[in-house]
Amino acid sequence: MALPGIRPKAFRGLVAFAETEFRVQLHEEAAILTSMVVQVVLLIFVSILAPALLGVALVGAIVFSFFALGQRVLNEAAFIRVDHKLNELYLSSPLAPEAYFFGMSLGVLFAYLAPIVVVVVVAEYVVHFTLVTGLVIFGCATAVWLFSCSLGYFVSTLFRDMRAIWPWASLLYNLFGVLPPVFYPITSAPTGIRWISLFLPPSAATALINETITPTNLTGLEPAIAAASLTIEAALAFTLAIYWSRHSVREG
Repeated sequence: MALPGIRPKAFRGLVAFAETEFRVQLHEEAAILTSMVVQVVLLIFVSILAPALLGVALVGAIVFSFFALGQRVLNEAAFIRVDHKLNELYLSSPLAPEAYFFGMSLGVLFAYLAPIVVVVVVAEYVVHFTLVTGLVIFGCATAVWLFSCSLGYFVSTLFRDMRAIWPWASLLYNLFGVLPPVFYPITSAPTGIRWISLFLPPSAATALINETITPTNLTGLEPAIAAASLTIEAALAFTLAIYWSRHSVREG
């Protein structure tokens, strides 16, 4: 299997489709307003039961918010393909397959960015991020978003029934975004889970961000392992999504 390279017409129509998808998502006001329900509920529990960990939980809320965007891409891509079959119309146009996938991901990102910014502002007020922490948050959030949306698009093509997609999508993103040390410090995780979590993008990103705030969370090679796994997995997932977007349509 050849890795997808840069083609003369790669990502053709990206900006136009991203804008289209952004406008479509803005009509889902209820979904946007409720996109922070899980984060807010967990933050309330932490603020009551363990207020000292509120800063860690807020960092986790930021990472989880970007990770959860992959579920939105999964649902949107599946809805367009299964219910409306509009993907055939889109992909028979001059729109490039990779622009279809990435434009959809960008449209979802921009539509759901406002509530994420609110969480970031609250986290900054509570934690007081340094410049280094801010840069690490940006890099980690980008990698998590790229991994999550790429995975979501790929998984969306594996189902033929929306009723089968919704429960699996919720299970996948909540399982890997809540159960590992995302809303709680990695130092509180059992040894086995601690090492596994370094290879899961949401918990690896959270650990790296928290390390810039409290440099006692990771030891030895753990920072390098977390950074390498996050970067490599994001790159591989994006490569897979690009390849799969081209593979799953017939191009003339």
